Amino acid sequence: MSNLFTSWRDAAEVVAEGAARRSAVPVEEIARYEPTPGRADPVKLVEATNADRLVDLIPLRYQRMSETPFTFLRGAATVMAADIAHAPNTGWVGHICGDAHASNFGFYASPERRLIMDVNDFDETVVGPWEWDLKRLVASLTVAARSSELSDEAGRQAAHDCAAGYRAALAELATMPLFEGHHMTTSHKTLAHIDMGDIADMFERVCKKARKNTSRRVAERYTARPDVDCWHFVADPPVLTHISDEERAHVLAGLDAYGETIGDELRRLLSRYSVSDVAHRVVGLGSVGLRSYVVLLKGNGDEALILQVKQARQSALRPFVDHVDRHEGQRVIEGQRWMQTASDPLLGWATVDGRPYLVRQFRDMKGSIDPSLLKARQLDDYARLVGVVLARAHAQSIDPRLLHGYCDADGEGFDRAFGEFAVAYARQTEADHSAFRASVAT
Repeated sequence: MSNLFTSWRDAAEVVAEGAARRSAVPVEEIARYEPTPGRADPVKLVEATNADRLVDLIPLRYQRMSETPFTFLRGAATVMAADIAHAPNTGWVGHICGDAHASNFGFYASPERRLIMDVNDFDETVVGPWEWDLKRLVASLTVAARSSELSDEAGRQAAHDCAAGYRAALAELATMPLFEGHHMTTSHKTLAHIDMGDIADMFERVCKKARKNTSRRVAERYTARPDVDCWHFVADPPVLTHISDEERAHVLAGLDAYGETIGDELRRLLSRYSVSDVAHRVVGLGSVGLRSYVVLLKGNGDEALILQVKQARQSALRPFVDHVDRHEGQRVIEGQRWMQTASDPLLGWATVDGRPYLVRQFRDMKGSIDPSLLKARQLDDYARLVGVVLARAHAQSIDPRLLHGYCDADGEGFDRAFGEFAVAYARQTEADHSAFRASVAT
């Protein structure tokens, strides 16, 4: 067994080690994008991910992905994974999101009911190179800009400033007390020092709306109580649909085992609720066609608590990383717990009818900003913000002093390199989107 503590090293030595890695593996190498010879057909890669999806929802998935290059990028994590996996990397691995595009950041409630902004989708999470997340993030910002008909320079600048925000956050984390930095949440208060003048008003509106987005509000919108029945979900096909008694029984049986993945005190608390209804609800874009249930729990009076039970599959990055075979829901939840300093206390996993699932609260004070609807200066502010958030998430499992040494070795050069990558990959995504639309049309 290895020792818990290591011999003391001056922080400057750790930073210098990071800078030395920059000399051995220049950022220009890891941020260069050129299609590999024999590049896999992106349409076939997307089609391959339809395995085990609900067949009648695949057309809806294709419809959503076809809308713009940005929606295609969001739904095609497997394509970008295949494109970037074989590029040089620094060799430093940690818990990464695996799908860190610009729409996978948002607000949610901490256990203390504080509003936090963080990475909020972990379906593809793995232990892998940190560069993969940053590449997907900067590329998505540039694709979002081009999809909303902003100038090429606006897309490049957003990617550049996202990398600058990432670098600046690591510089701060590298000099903070280690314990303090590890537990720093990206709340409204800690984000206040970031220059967000052009997006401040929208930021406040989204925060205000998120605070109202609770199980109670969801129950008011999507459930009803007839005189002769208990509370139940109101069908709204194809998004919200009723399920058979047999399917309901499978979900509830899975939730019994889910109780073993959360603490004893929370399991005891949940046992005081009663199940009022279970329904199937389509969520997201890349997840369309996967099985996803909502479970309506009733407590005291009109109190409602809604759980989401969502199918978990192998990460799109799995073929390209070292991995340990385990429950896919567990993989997702453990990755989320690693990257977020505060997470939903009801996170857990279950097996339903032989398939792995993750379990969490549904829409617990969740809110987000759609980057494809932002003006150029707003997108630039948002890009810096999500760059900061991603850096903090990576610093949970990779020493921020190492990353700081690498990223700040020549400052602006890091930002320019990732800006160039984003522009090159945006062009690739637009070509792939055109091919995908043509395929769907036929």
